[in-house]
Amino acid sequence: MKTSLLQHFEKAVEAPESVPAIRRLILDLAVRGKLAYQDATEGSATDLLKKIDVERARLKIKACTPDVPGPFEIPSNWAWAALRRVTTDRGQRTPEKRFLYIDVSSVDKEKGTVATPQIVDAESAPSRARKRVAQGDVIYSCVRPYLLNIAIIDKHFDPEPIASTAFAVLDGLGFINPKYLWMVLRSPFFIDQVERKMRGQAYPAINDRDLAALPIPIPPLEEQNRIAKNLDALLVLCDDLEVALQKRERRRDRLVAASLHALSDGDSAGPGTSPSFQDSARFYFNHLPRLTTRPEHVCQLRRSIIDIAVRGIIVRQIASEEHSADLLRGLRARQAAETRPRKYLPDIAQGDAPFAIPETWSWVPLQNLLNGDTQNGFSRRPDEDPSGIPLLRISAGTIRKDWVVAEEEHKLTSGIDEDLRARFELKKGDLLACRFNGNRESVGRLTIFKDYSGLRPIYPDKLIRVRLYGEFTIPALIRYFLNSSKMRVVIEQYCETTVGNWGISATDLKRIPVPVPPIEEQRRILARVDELLSLCSELQASVDDGIEGRQKLLESALNDALHHGQC
Repeated sequence: MKTSLLQHFEKAVEAPESVPAIRRLILDLAVRGKLAYQDATEGSATDLLKKIDVERARLKIKACTPDVPGPFEIPSNWAWAALRRVTTDRGQRTPEKRFLYIDVSSVDKEKGTVATPQIVDAESAPSRARKRVAQGDVIYSCVRPYLLNIAIIDKHFDPEPIASTAFAVLDGLGFINPKYLWMVLRSPFFIDQVERKMRGQAYPAINDRDLAALPIPIPPLEEQNRIAKNLDALLVLCDDLEVALQKRERRRDRLVAASLHALSDGDSAGPGTSPSFQDSARFYFNHLPRLTTRPEHVCQLRRSIIDIAVRGIIVRQIASEEHSADLLRGLRARQAAETRPRKYLPDIAQGDAPFAIPETWSWVPLQNLLNGDTQNGFSRRPDEDPSGIPLLRISAGTIRKDWVVAEEEHKLTSGIDEDLRARFELKKGDLLACRFNGNRESVGRLTIFKDYSGLRPIYPDKLIRVRLYGEFTIPALIRYFLNSSKMRVVIEQYCETTVGNWGISATDLKRIPVPVPPIEEQRRILARVDELLSLCSELQASVDDGIEGRQKLLESALNDALHHGQC
């Protein structure tokens, strides 16, 4: 009867880390006697253990570690044995001539081989170069064993190989197949046993005594050989499957990238109306569920939506609407009517524009759009005085949110009079720019304050407040624009670095050019962007559900395969 792994294989393997999980299943099946048939004519593991005992006595190897029960059932002709009952080491010696040194970095842990040993002169020998090894041995790193630095000495080395004392050398005395032993040491149950015995913090390790006593399942030697052969074949198939999945994902990524490139690189000469843009948009949005299978695809789509918005190719321009120049004249008149003095930066010449925008738009320095001046935040630390006022608690991560939630993101601070509060108080629609951070990509990134709480909070020194006239420029849209990939390239040119931090001053922030559409077009763009980003949120939820579903399907299928003994 087919297991669910076979029935649902195509969907199951699309789960994250599916191939490593299948590799673990194969190892789990192998150590439970479900990867090869049992043959009663081959004798039993009990007979094999008697032969090992005879060989140990002949070689005058000291008494072995007592056997202990194993954690699960195994075939009736198998036996549980302590690791050091069925293996021994070859002792240690100090190198006296040139030798081939095997340390942990020499191991190719995926292939289980010694890949990059070094030839070392005796006088240069590291103090850890002491353990003798020979062809057929398995070496197991006891230092940070969870890294699975385990290898088979699969050939004769010249000069003589010597391994680091970080390894346990496991010689099966000719009665334990090295590949079978390598497989057991990498199996989930053995890893779990080792993790229970590890000691230490910085470099956790398992000591020789604890390792020696761990139980491992022992089949007859002929069955060990069959298991090792089947294991090799299945692991090759896993490697092939992994390569095939990687190729498919690369093709899908290229298709997504090409679609998004066409979507975000439309013809600005005919914004939103060119056949190439319409075709790209129609293709991508019609095939979203099929193309978008990973969270990073959704992130790319979000970036593309904002990028086509800032370039004016997400909605049509309407000839009857006023030019942005008319809008800016109205803004300048409004500013001139105010009593406070204004400072304007020069207009941005067409040749200095960062990228092309529609003819009805204008490039304007942020300074010229401000309602009042920019303002760095309040610099004193909060003291949590119950009678204090809310001070937003904003880290660099918060600046990536869609808005600041005052109820969740504030602490109380005292000593704030009404004049000071008025200076730092936030109003609905205020933009907040990250002023400094260790991560350049966060600097200058904007969030918007949407105050539904009535708390009247102030904001911290890490942020710069940017206040616009909502009737001339819609703050939510300007935030989208300035956070776009296109504008991030521009903004990062104004960033500076100090020791461990990137930063942008309020003066430099105000010099940043901003693309300004006519006000009615701003409203249409914002509505369209919000609509498409809402679609992205639904798509993200679908992708997350799909990943979770595939993961659950894989886990169920692997569990079913394990208990039915088939894969």
